[in-house]
Amino acid sequence: MLTLTFLVKTLIDLYVMVLLLRIWMQWSRCDFYNPLSQFIVKVTQPILKPLRRIIPAIGPVDTASLLLAFVLTTLKYPILLLIQVGALSVDPMNLLVGLLSLIKSAGYLVFWVIIIRSLMSWVSQGRSPIDYVLIQLTEPLMAPIRRILPAMGGIDFSAMIVVLILYMLNYLGMDLFPGLWYLL
Repeated sequence: MLTLTFLVKTLIDLYVMVLLLRIWMQWSRCDFYNPLSQFIVKVTQPILKPLRRIIPAIGPVDTASLLLAFVLTTLKYPILLLIQVGALSVDPMNLLVGLLSLIKSAGYLVFWVIIIRSLMSWVSQGRSPIDYVLIQLTEPLMAPIRRILPAMGGIDFSAMIVVLILYMLNYLGMDLFPGLWYLL
């Protein structure tokens, strides 16, 4: 049962991250001819294409992707409970759990994109097509911090500040939802 629980949780979490990455890429107007962008589109398009006929986008936000991510995070814990205990829980509290799980997944996505961009800056020096997309994604978050705290000695601390803010928000979630936040 633990193997199946791990597999279901990991697959749902990864697909939610891909959906959130697609929303983020559309919001930041990334180059969709980039190989990474093409991968994200091809992975999500089979499910999102029929949904987009029903659910239109609201401005730069892809509401079909957001709704699908919310539905997946809302259904994740009842499905895991069904696998582990054999009982299905239909509770309005699942909507709150789904929303919190979606927010936490978005935070993890931002964290990992910034970490990957920072690591790739040591290796590829901005010549990779993936670097270009990562810069387009993270620059709206890092540029305001860079205006306040410029690079010192050639070292850019904006990524570290964004990561510290994400950690602070994670601890805020632990304070506000003490028992629930650890389960997400």
